[in-house]
Amino acid sequence: MPVPFEALIPYGIILVMFGATGAGLSKIKNMQNGGKRARRSLDQWDRQMMDRDRRLTGFLRGQSDNPLAPAGYELNNPWRVEKRMS
Repeated sequence: MPVPFEALIPYGIILVMFGATGAGLSKIKNMQNGGKRARRSLDQWDRQMMDRDRRLTGFLRGQSDNPLAPAGYELNNPWRVEKRMS
């Protein structure tokens, strides 16, 4: 007994919607990372280097080959200072 093709239309719609959602999320993540693939398994060193790159270039995944830091970098301290109790 064959299956009527009308019964497969909802499955096709669901498949297209999941595909469009996955492709859209992948594209947005790609755009947020500056055209690079998303990072996985970040440890403390990677986070520290990403923070340094953000402070140097203004972008989380940006990297610079300029040997000199931009103006104002010396005032951009990454250390988080706790508030003193008085």
